[in-house]
Amino acid sequence: MSTTPTSTSTSAPTPASDRVLAVDEAAAGSALAGFLRGALVRPWSEVRRLIATGKVFVDGRRAQDAGQRLSAGQRVELRMAAPRPRDGRPEVRIVHEDAQVVVIDKPPGVSTVPYEPREQGTAMDLLRDAWRRQGRAATTIALHVVHRIDKDTSGLVVFAKSKRAEIALAAQFRAHTAARQYLCLARGDVRFRRVESFLVRDRGDGLRGSSPAGRGKRAVTHVEVVTRFAVATLCRVRLETGRTHQIRIHFAERGHPIAGETVYIRDLAAAGIAPLAAGRLMLHAELLGFAHPTTGAQLSFDSSSPDFAPDAIERVVQAARRTA
Repeated sequence: MSTTPTSTSTSAPTPASDRVLAVDEAAAGSALAGFLRGALVRPWSEVRRLIATGKVFVDGRRAQDAGQRLSAGQRVELRMAAPRPRDGRPEVRIVHEDAQVVVIDKPPGVSTVPYEPREQGTAMDLLRDAWRRQGRAATTIALHVVHRIDKDTSGLVVFAKSKRAEIALAAQFRAHTAARQYLCLARGDVRFRRVESFLVRDRGDGLRGSSPAGRGKRAVTHVEVVTRFAVATLCRVRLETGRTHQIRIHFAERGHPIAGETVYIRDLAAAGIAPLAAGRLMLHAELLGFAHPTTGAQLSFDSSSPDFAPDAIERVVQAARRTA
């Protein structure tokens, strides 16, 4: 007896369409790419391509990192009509510019200046990209570094556009007369108001930290509590000095590392305490003030971040409470 083989045909999957997906508790902590692959039933290659071409948004912001960790309550959107990013790089917002200075709003995950040879995509690069979009000859405009904020910190940065401006602004930062204020979400119930220590590059275990012997550079941080939550505290922080990772170190050494911290958590881990998870380091340079380098006029600029909106903070807090 002969049998007639049955043939099956497979059709190409239908193209992805606009979707709005809610991250539930079961998916909390998942990487964005993995979450989308499961929700859309698409291959890894397609999911990564959707993210790389700017079609995926998390809480209204274009996603740039396929490995971004999600929290319960977040909204992941697929917008197929969204324009492709020009080069896949984030953008900076020019807050103020004149003939001598330019102030930008830096996104998290972007170095202020290159730290590695041939490093691309720094804040300086993104500023020149912004100038090009304005039709300006970006490479002919001088840029001088005056100060830096951490790669994982978002917020305000000023660059000088002339050597004269660089010298004048750098003097203000050295004298600690430039105003710098940050918002941060820290683990636990923050009670301290002022921290002073001497910071060293290596405290003995490979990490930057405070020296008990008083060696290193003096660092002073002033803290004001904005809101207390069950597992975290939203703080406004004013820098009296500006040392590398100063805020992160001072909070971590007092048992209150900033949410999203991945470096200064060794002491917490040794005590068996979990850090406060977040999709990014929850530290934002919200205010920057200085005297104009040529006119002497006092300038002050502020910045808000959607990551510090009440609903965004609430998601971080609620996710922490569920895992506490």
